[in-house]
Amino acid sequence: MSTAQRLSTTSDYEQLLDKYDTWLFDCDGVLWRGTHLIDGALEVLQLLRSKKKSIVFVTNNASLSRASYKKKFDKFGIEAHIDEIFGSAYASAVYLSTVVKLPKEKKVFVIGMAGLEEELRNEGVNFIGDPTDNTLEPFSPSSHTIDSSVAAVLCGMDTAITYTKLSKAFIQLNTDSSCLFLVTNEDSTYPAHGGVLLPGAGAISAPLRFALGRDPVSIGKPGKTMLDCIKAKHDFDPKRTIMVGDRLNTDILFGKQGGVATLLVLTGISHESDLSPEASPVVIPDFVTNSIGDLGQSKKL
Repeated sequence: MSTAQRLSTTSDYEQLLDKYDTWLFDCDGVLWRGTHLIDGALEVLQLLRSKKKSIVFVTNNASLSRASYKKKFDKFGIEAHIDEIFGSAYASAVYLSTVVKLPKEKKVFVIGMAGLEEELRNEGVNFIGDPTDNTLEPFSPSSHTIDSSVAAVLCGMDTAITYTKLSKAFIQLNTDSSCLFLVTNEDSTYPAHGGVLLPGAGAISAPLRFALGRDPVSIGKPGKTMLDCIKAKHDFDPKRTIMVGDRLNTDILFGKQGGVATLLVLTGISHESDLSPEASPVVIPDFVTNSIGDLGQSKKL
């Protein structure tokens, strides 16, 4: 198995900056963690822009729309433009509108949050999701009528997930074999405030996968669909492109499968010990560094 290059010297970072023109960044765990900006992240992004590098932010966050996510960048003082932000909610909406080409008379049953619904609405994708499903009352199948206009079930992050939502989605998919089963991403966890891990979107869709006995089409990282979405909006040379992330099984695997270089930072989910042969890593990054702030060392040359 190949090994990752451990970056440590000023020369290492300068060579890295010279080698790549397009920088794809995961956000939480790379640029910030919870409500705290990673030390040096802002300066590194400014450095990249000063060197005329292209920057794209690639996140599996499906709870926020791009417009809402930009407000998070603004709060941290990070320069970011809407067309530089690619979230799994946006990619899911684009997938339905341009790849599936969902007919206007068809709908999507959504398990998700306001950001996902906003992106679907912006792409002209009709969807349903009853607010009354946010109930802890027992679900009664006799009170539920299957909607024949639903052509897909899309499951994202939902912090108000209920048995009623899961039951309606299951019935739709189990009854209609032509109904598409889609998920925004398959992240098992996500980093919350204080470094605490909480169940992610993949954990929300897991009951459906188990009950149905089949896997969904995943739109976000590490799936190729997200990269196709980026390629449709940004022209870049894969040989001069690098993906920076904190998670081996999403960010780094995404980059590897997309044919771009990869840099693992150790400020998020994955640790250096995860790269040892004993840990049987799913993928090995091209480069490893402690933090995105380390790249600021190149300014000293």
